Amino acid sequence: MNAPARTAEAAALEAFASEAWDERIVPAITEYVKVPAKSPMFDADWAAHGLLDRVVTDAARWVESRKVAGLKLEVIRLPGRTPVIFFDIPATKPGSTDTVLLYGHLDKQPEFSGWRSDLGPWTPKYENGLLYGRGGADDGYAVYAAITAIEALDRQGTPRPRCVGLIESCEESGSTDLPAYIDALKPRLGDIALVVCLDSGAGNYDQLWLTTSLRGMVSGVLKVEILTEGVHSGDASGLVPSSFRILRHVLDRLEDSATGRLLPEAFHCAIPDSRVAQARATAAVLKDEVYKRFPWACGADGGTALPTTTDPVEALLNRTWRPTLSVTGAEGFPEPRNAGNVLRPYTAFKLSLRLPPLVDGHEASMRLKALLEDNAPYNAKVTFHPDGRAGALGATGWNAPELAPWLERALDAASNAHFGAPLGYIGQGGTIPLMSMLAAGFPKAQMMVCGVLGPKSNAHGPNEFLHVPYGKKLTAAVAGVIAACP
Repeated sequence: MNAPARTAEAAALEAFASEAWDERIVPAITEYVKVPAKSPMFDADWAAHGLLDRVVTDAARWVESRKVAGLKLEVIRLPGRTPVIFFDIPATKPGSTDTVLLYGHLDKQPEFSGWRSDLGPWTPKYENGLLYGRGGADDGYAVYAAITAIEALDRQGTPRPRCVGLIESCEESGSTDLPAYIDALKPRLGDIALVVCLDSGAGNYDQLWLTTSLRGMVSGVLKVEILTEGVHSGDASGLVPSSFRILRHVLDRLEDSATGRLLPEAFHCAIPDSRVAQARATAAVLKDEVYKRFPWACGADGGTALPTTTDPVEALLNRTWRPTLSVTGAEGFPEPRNAGNVLRPYTAFKLSLRLPPLVDGHEASMRLKALLEDNAPYNAKVTFHPDGRAGALGATGWNAPELAPWLERALDAASNAHFGAPLGYIGQGGTIPLMSMLAAGFPKAQMMVCGVLGPKSNAHGPNEFLHVPYGKKLTAAVAGVIAACP
């Protein structure tokens, strides 16, 4: 079946978005990439360093410079918490009482290693439509794209509902500050009919992708201490147990190391039939690109390296609806060149446990702490300190509500209009804590969760890039969906 012909209105939206990206958004994000505005989890002295305040202030000034009619913007700073941008733009649609909430964040992950020799996390480079550098795609572009979508509608006189924006600076730390801001702003948010979250990903760059689910996460540091100081390994090994072996033994309670399957059933949930059906449809589109998209070390694009499964459906479900453990950092190890024959006193691992969308993050963090700490082998000192604030440890995932007919039509129309292909549905393995918070606070709201993080974009890792051509089309698509909001 041929895609519907693109309307003049859709063409105008895309032309406006394209020009805005070339002339205003790419330059703004280029400057943003230069600032190492790391999230508080990675910069304990963020307030003193002032880098989060800088990117928030820069973005706020850019928004205000656009002179959108009726726009009111405020940078809000609750005591002891990272700042947020809140903007409010009145409706142009007569009689509209609904509100569209647009969300993004400006804090970043740390540098990581392995960047291409001509690239770096804080040295932006624009090459072949890709803007390289940390944070541009995840997701510094969001506030700029959101305002541009609204501008595009207003420029051609297309009626739209009231729009508010919430741009935080703590998302990469689990959005621990966000609940306080939502509570403070709730009287000002209004009747949220649609949430547009621009912090997600895409299965390819050929169509609009709607995120249908997000995993939750428990992260924290597991530490095993067996000695007060290092001792000669020849003198002590065989008598003093290795802290690494004890830690490995403790992790065996959690994970089957042969398969990667998480052992406690409490960390699993039943996968809804509708999500399995969507995974099958998406697998038919993406095929083996589901796993070939990753930078395998043993053979280009998975040529010889084997993923956990080569079944595209199971691959999609594994990365979106099944719990998985990753070790993302380690402490207590000297560099190999400085490693003498010493039995180390302790081993510490930073754990990242991704949870299925329907598993409560706080409860999972408490279960994980008890599982790892109880009955320590050799009576070693074993501690697990979950990340987060007291009473809000762990992040709960999210499963999208059933799409309202108007939104389903609008999304598919936007995908056909701007990409020439139908809407795609995909779950994401990452975590956006805001979504579960908003689902609880605004249970009737519809959700458009999408983003520019497609194949090879590599958020959080080396050579992260923002796919500018996709960003242009996504911005126009967002504008069309906002216009369609009742």
